[in-house]
Amino acid sequence: MEIMDAAAPTHVAHRDNHTHRDVNGGWLRPAVFGAMDGLVSNLALMTGVAGGAVSPHTIVITGLAGLAAGAFSMAAGEYTSVASQRELVVAELDIERAQLRAHPKDEEDELAALYVSRGVEPELARQVAEQLSRDPEQALEIHAREELGIDPSDLPSPAVAAVSSFGSFALGALLPVLPYLLGATVLWPAVLLALFGLFACGAVVARVTARSWWFSGLRQLALGGAAAAVTFGLGALFGTAVG
Repeated sequence: MEIMDAAAPTHVAHRDNHTHRDVNGGWLRPAVFGAMDGLVSNLALMTGVAGGAVSPHTIVITGLAGLAAGAFSMAAGEYTSVASQRELVVAELDIERAQLRAHPKDEEDELAALYVSRGVEPELARQVAEQLSRDPEQALEIHAREELGIDPSDLPSPAVAAVSSFGSFALGALLPVLPYLLGATVLWPAVLLALFGLFACGAVVARVTARSWWFSGLRQLALGGAAAAVTFGLGALFGTAVG
C-alpha cells in the first residue's frame, strides 16, 4: 500500500507535466505568417515608391492598392489550393469506400496485416481488424488514417482558409499605411510601426518553435528591414533614372 502511495504522486506529476508543443501551429502559425507576409510586402512596396520621391498621397494610394491586391490574391490562392486538396482527398475517400464495399474481406486482411507489421500478434490483429470493420464508416475512417494519413471528419474548409488569409494579410498590410491615414506626411512613422509589427509577429511565432521570442522577433525585424531598405534604394535609383 505504501508503495502505491509513493508512486501515485510521481504518476500524477508526470501526467500533469507531460505536455508537448503544438507542432502543427494550429491557427496561430498561418495567421501570423499571413500578417507577416502582408507587412513585409506592403512595407517594401511603399518604401520602394517613397524612394522615388513621390507625394504622401501617392504612397497612401500605393499602400492601399497593395493591401487590396495582396489580400485578394492570398484569399484566391488559398481557396484554390485548399479546395483542390479537399477534392483530391474526397476522391481518394470515394475510392477507399468503394473498395470496402466491393472487397470487404481483402480490406480487413489489409488492416490486420498493417497491425501485424506494427508488432501486434497475428491473432489479436485479426480480431481487432474484424471488430473495427463491422461499421463501414468506422472502417473507412481507420483506413483513411492508416493509408492516407487523413481524418475524414476534419477536412479543411476552402472558405475558412480564404477568409483567414484575407484577414491576416490585410491586417499586416494595414500597419505601414496606418500612420499616413492618421495624418503622417513622412515615411519614418510607417517604417517604425511596420518594424515593430514585424518584431511582434516574430516573437509570437516563437510560441510554436524552440527559439526564444527575442531571437525570432529580431530575425524577422532584420529580414523585413532589409527588404524595405533594398526596395527603397531601388526606388530611389529608378526615380533618379526616370526623372
